Amino acid sequence: MANQYSTKCILTILCYLACQYTLAQEGWQSKWIRMNKDSSLHYIADEKGNIIPDFSRVGYYQGARLVPAVAVVKTIVPSGSNDDGPMMQAAIDEVSELPVGKNGFRGAILLKQGVYKIPGTLHVKARGIVLRGEGMATHLIATGKGQRNLIAITGKGSINEKVGTRKKIVDAYVPVGARTFSIESANGFKVGDSIVVFRPGTKNWIHDLKMDQIVSSDTTTRQWQPQEYDLHFERIITSIKGSQVTIDNPVVMAMEEQYGGGAIYKYHFNGRISNVAVEDLSCESEYANNEDEDHGWIAVFMNQAENGWVRNVTSKHFGYACVSLGSQSKNITVFNCQSLTPKSIITGGRRYSFNNDGQLNLFMNCFASEGRHDYVTGAKVCGPNVFYNCRTEKAKADIGPHHRWAVGTLYDNIITDGEINVQDRGNWGTGHGWAGVNQVIWNCTASKAVVQNPWVSGNNYVFGLKGTPYGGRLPDRPTGEWEGTNKTGLEPSSLYLLQVKNKK
Repeated sequence: MANQYSTKCILTILCYLACQYTLAQEGWQSKWIRMNKDSSLHYIADEKGNIIPDFSRVGYYQGARLVPAVAVVKTIVPSGSNDDGPMMQAAIDEVSELPVGKNGFRGAILLKQGVYKIPGTLHVKARGIVLRGEGMATHLIATGKGQRNLIAITGKGSINEKVGTRKKIVDAYVPVGARTFSIESANGFKVGDSIVVFRPGTKNWIHDLKMDQIVSSDTTTRQWQPQEYDLHFERIITSIKGSQVTIDNPVVMAMEEQYGGGAIYKYHFNGRISNVAVEDLSCESEYANNEDEDHGWIAVFMNQAENGWVRNVTSKHFGYACVSLGSQSKNITVFNCQSLTPKSIITGGRRYSFNNDGQLNLFMNCFASEGRHDYVTGAKVCGPNVFYNCRTEKAKADIGPHHRWAVGTLYDNIITDGEINVQDRGNWGTGHGWAGVNQVIWNCTASKAVVQNPWVSGNNYVFGLKGTPYGGRLPDRPTGEWEGTNKTGLEPSSLYLLQVKNKK
């Protein structure tokens, strides 16, 4: 009987544990996005028709192409001198003169293992060039003094509107997440055209957003000005039916007739370079002390570039960033990179470990230590943009949109021991105000977080956050859309990965 009783007890305990395990494994889904049995996604619109945007078409060729292994056309070794810069720049310039192959590349420059001392900046200004090391054994050192980029990959110029192509969007409201809308006439446009979707900054929009009422802290506080808040989203036309146009990436800020509506126009950007990359190497800055401000500032900087990548790059001691993407960068993938132990004063304008000012960019599988704003966007950044599966330790400030009105960013599976914030920053800086809109925080972990909604023109969302909500800089602002705080089992566990899987 005793054995029989013991067996029953064990079976009962096992049954209970199995039930608890099953309950623990039960997932939950957002009211805004439902995952069907076949893993497809169903987006639920709000009363205005806005949905969570599709973030899947970002990064190198929108994820449609794998990052290639580009053939080596030039190999160099350290010179053993105190200045390897001229030798390295000569190699870059030599490859810049080679013809571009059918694959879009001139070729890779292989930096053999060893220490390369660089007192200046290496410049890549031509398309189709890859700088490749042999892993951590290829070590580039920014020697001496001077805030600078160690590697700068830059084209030239900017977006130029093609005269006479601008057409007004005639819909009274184009919701967030939409890819189709109507214009006054589609004459002159065709499938495959590169266009800008233009959203004007207007006086009444700024007034309703209360960004003409920022409480001044001192003489540096500036109220928002309409002409400074025109937004230019780069898109490609995928379909035209009559006057109805469909684009490749969604609208990430509603086009509202009451605030000037929107328009599209064709553009050219002749100086932008493509198929450029840095991979498989380490970068280090010399420094005098832990608060030194006069040394290497950014390990890899990209601007006026598209369809490029930075992978397997580790930086140490740079005062600003491991990787910083400028406002004219597009479709860049940054992955498997590390920003370690930056050296600077811990204050504004420093330690933005992975900084994005461009659009349609992807940061994935990155790590940062001792940064301030580790995964961050700047002023008037046009999405969609994605930070996925990134981690931070010993954070000195917060992750999220920083500065003014970044639009359409996904922070997916970000883990930090600091804060994640999406808020009205008020008079911080020179009057940052609302840092962002249509920001999506998905399955992230932070010590604490604030996510607020702006007074008009969109929402901010936080799903499955592990951390403590708090009031932020200005606690009286509207609360964002929160779901499942400190609740495990959010499905899908990664919004970005499932959106990629469902991409058509």
